[in-house]
Amino acid sequence: MLQKKMLAALNEQINWEFYSAYLYLAMSARFNALSMPGGANWMNVQFQEELSHALKFFTYVTDRGGEVKLTRIDEPPRDWKNGLEMFEVALDHEQMVTKRIDGLADLALQLKDHATLQMLQWFIAEQVEEEASAELLLGKFNLAQDQPGALFQIDGEMAARVFTPPPAE
Repeated sequence: MLQKKMLAALNEQINWEFYSAYLYLAMSARFNALSMPGGANWMNVQFQEELSHALKFFTYVTDRGGEVKLTRIDEPPRDWKNGLEMFEVALDHEQMVTKRIDGLADLALQLKDHATLQMLQWFIAEQVEEEASAELLLGKFNLAQDQPGALFQIDGEMAARVFTPPPAE
């Protein structure tokens, strides 16, 4: 059984993961509007990953006998001018998610909730990958600036990304 403080924090994280998915779906739409289908694909895969993260937390809470409480999801921004700006936002967002996951781990340690701490280890490792991925593409967009050939190449690279569901527990 989850302690009330941990349950509340996990419920917040579930809703944050759903917001993250919504943010990346908005970025996918913006890449489509910019005629960059590869970027739209990359962000759509990110959307699917965030949904799977929300569901991983959701399943954990219900498996531990907790009640999931979904709240309203805020509207994400949608007026980015280019891919560079989107990946600046994506990296900032992922760094914020990392802080949130670290905070959950700190709380689990404080509450001596070893099961939750064990579950969070997967997310801690995942956030290293999430930040590195966003940082890599941010670097590429910084190098490309507004050079059409370079942007075309980056878009092609982003088109190759596919969603791989996380392993079942």
